[in-house]
Amino acid sequence: MKQTLLSSIIIISSLLSTNSASAELFPKRAIDDHQQNIFRGTITPERAWWDLTHYNLDIAVDPQSKSIAGTNTMKYKVLSESKRLQIELQPPMQLTKVEQNGKMLAVEQLGYSYFIKLEAEQEIGQEYQLSMHFSGIPHEAIRAPWDGGITWAKDDNGIDFIASTCQGLGASIWWPNKDHAYDEPNNGALISVEVPEHLMDVSNGRLIKVDHNKQAKTKTYHWQVVNPINNYGININIGDYVHFGEKYAGESGQLDMDYYVLRDNLEKAKTQFKDAKRTIEAFEHWFGPYPFYQDSFKLVEAPYLGMEHQSSVTYGNGYQNGYLGKDRSQAGPGMLFDFIIVHESGHEWFANNITHNDVADLWIHESFTNYSESLFLEYHFDQEKAFEYIRGQRLNIQNKSPIIGKYGVHQEGSSDMYDKGGNMLHTIRQIIDNDETWREILRGLNEKFYHSITDSAQVESYISEQASKDFSKIFDQYLRDIRIPTLEYFVKNNEMQYRWGNAIDGFDMPIKITIAGKTQWLSPTSQWEKMSLEVKNSQVKVDANFYVNTLNLLGN
Repeated sequence: MKQTLLSSIIIISSLLSTNSASAELFPKRAIDDHQQNIFRGTITPERAWWDLTHYNLDIAVDPQSKSIAGTNTMKYKVLSESKRLQIELQPPMQLTKVEQNGKMLAVEQLGYSYFIKLEAEQEIGQEYQLSMHFSGIPHEAIRAPWDGGITWAKDDNGIDFIASTCQGLGASIWWPNKDHAYDEPNNGALISVEVPEHLMDVSNGRLIKVDHNKQAKTKTYHWQVVNPINNYGININIGDYVHFGEKYAGESGQLDMDYYVLRDNLEKAKTQFKDAKRTIEAFEHWFGPYPFYQDSFKLVEAPYLGMEHQSSVTYGNGYQNGYLGKDRSQAGPGMLFDFIIVHESGHEWFANNITHNDVADLWIHESFTNYSESLFLEYHFDQEKAFEYIRGQRLNIQNKSPIIGKYGVHQEGSSDMYDKGGNMLHTIRQIIDNDETWREILRGLNEKFYHSITDSAQVESYISEQASKDFSKIFDQYLRDIRIPTLEYFVKNNEMQYRWGNAIDGFDMPIKITIAGKTQWLSPTSQWEKMSLEVKNSQVKVDANFYVNTLNLLGN
């Protein structure tokens, strides 16, 4: 795989260098999907030499024409010598002009990747900025949030109700940016959104001012984010919103919690959104302080199910408990909370605070956040309900492909990263067998990787180190293989023989069993082991909180 990827990069690099000296201002070349995915998923030389420090996104949104136009003034710090800079903007949006120091720059387009030729000296260690002008009718989301783009909807009163979603396709589906997860703007973003005067825009961070453009009959809402933020987390939400809020006395002081909902849903929201404060309370207990006190916490009604946009979590669960009124676990406890409020808010810790370096490691976002749902139940209800809930989610697991995707080609892994990943973490907790240690590990992850980009190897190593147990084979089994390990055993007279089957080489996970009414630990390997039994032909029961299969070879 490495040779194939390297060969492709060399071929694409040669395309870039061909006739670049005589290139016109915006020459465009088509590339195939494989080449585009390499550009998108690789830290190319045109990305590696500069560190993103700030976005100033200034746009106008026209609901009538379903168009967006504006500029992104991007600041960056020079890390090494180069004068070629890569950004992305996906069609049908168009990059119309790029400027630095008042001069228009030449740009070469390959697919939806743009390579900007800088003219000014780029001194190592210094910060520079360039302005990218863009416009167009962005891709329209049909099944948001599962497909990316802009949702152009109407509320029940026929008023425009508009929102962005772009986790999968990427933020470049509607604005130009450095569209790779490894680099976030260190100093946040300023998001200015002009909308018709009867509408409101709600974006990330704090509202710092509203400009009334009387002649144009529009308003411009200015939102400031001071913390690092992933590109897909930046969002617009436009509608006939009303606002209410509350304060939460949290671990890092007073947290402003603001809620923006459609006018007709205000009273329902005041009841349903009580889960928001309860969620912050539970997750501060398990994960540590909410990571974005300076930017506040917002829950914003949206014309789709919901999304984890940083400090601007979107909500469309119909003001009801469960997942669209259903329990994903089919076990009952899932109806005790509003799934979207809890799950999407959990992403503030896992996705927005701790962010994957490559989309192949998306499990870091989704497995922990899936698991957080059970932790909410455990904190506010009881442990048995929590355990019942996460065990019930195994019904959703398909085991058709690995949880971890392919690196360097913008390819995420299986959707099993949710329920299977959550059950993997639940299983690891059983092995650690110390709830306080487990809580310290979860909190430690958010402290160790605070506002950081990380990868699976770092997360795996941290958990093993803090637990003083080697979980490498367990991570390999559940993240990189599709088989569920099977405890094979048989009992004959006063002896039990057992081993792990259906597992990777070297899999040696300990497991808790009950035999003849006595609970004990086994340490199976792939080789048959023996143990003596006090009671002849004893019945064996495996702890249900371990995500494994069992096979009694004698069937007795």
